Amino acid sequence: MTETEMRGQMIDTTARPWAAYPLLPGLALSFGLALAAVALQRTLGVAGLSPLVLAMVGGMALRNLGRVPFTAQPGIQFTLKRILRAAIVLLGFQLTLTQLAAVGGRGVAVIVVTLGATFVFTKAMGRVIGVERRLAELIAAGTSVCGASAEIACNTVTRGSDEDVAYAIACVTVFGSLSMLLFPALGGMLDLGATRYGLWAGATIHEVAQVVAAAFARGEAAGHAGTVAKLSRVILLAPLILSLGALAARRGDATGARAPMPWFAFGFIAVVLLNSAIALPADWHARIATGTSFLLTMALAAMGLETDVRRLRLRGLRPLVLGALAWLFISALGLGLVQIV
Repeated sequence: MTETEMRGQMIDTTARPWAAYPLLPGLALSFGLALAAVALQRTLGVAGLSPLVLAMVGGMALRNLGRVPFTAQPGIQFTLKRILRAAIVLLGFQLTLTQLAAVGGRGVAVIVVTLGATFVFTKAMGRVIGVERRLAELIAAGTSVCGASAEIACNTVTRGSDEDVAYAIACVTVFGSLSMLLFPALGGMLDLGATRYGLWAGATIHEVAQVVAAAFARGEAAGHAGTVAKLSRVILLAPLILSLGALAARRGDATGARAPMPWFAFGFIAVVLLNSAIALPADWHARIATGTSFLLTMALAAMGLETDVRRLRLRGLRPLVLGALAWLFISALGLGLVQIV
């Protein structure tokens, strides 16, 4: 490189500071959207309205209005990959094996059977009604495990498009919100006790925030039962990701493609075990939980920044029908199992 070229490069870096730090624009944009989403949720005061969804919608608005600069792409991709995986590992600090034991053998059985059956049912119905495999898999993960967090985690091995993830998140937002509104009334009509109602809500409603809102609507005992059941269900995210990774590896062997290895799932399991063995101070847990939630919100903001609404429309209504069928299935199955046990 000549002296003139070196001088030009230095001038270019000075004129554009992000040239020396290529991740900075995208990270700043994702961070700003996440911060705005958290502030908006707190201002509105609606417990069931997730900042994750607000951040994704904000990112989609910027992307489709043509407001995302090209220089933001490296940081957006970094957020979608590295920051997302780090957040999933940190989720392990919100879970312990003691919580799983508190649900009891029958409660664990309800959660495992409901999750597994819902995932298999949704995948099968996706084939029946003609929903593309990756999108059906994401809707199945979001419905059976834990909403948007499960979808963006599972997509690391499913490898669907950003539009697939956005559509799947829209499904769990719509139907999870319906559960949040309908379950308290249905719980009263069916005369479910606090523990059974909480288990039903925790085993079937999509998002953690939606479970908390629906469960505590029937009292504190139901709220605690629902929260513990939901967190126990989240523990099963790691086995699901590893199973999907194994299936992807088998398909990769058949096609010659490189199979993904979800190492972060092992990190998640390790953190759950660590959190079960070592009692961290309560304020540490609160800070880690807040930080984890914010990192996930950044990841959803980045997802929105990569989502083209025009491509989203091309999916049609079939995935929405699949989301509705999955919602009805998990709600009915969970209710039946809760009443049996």
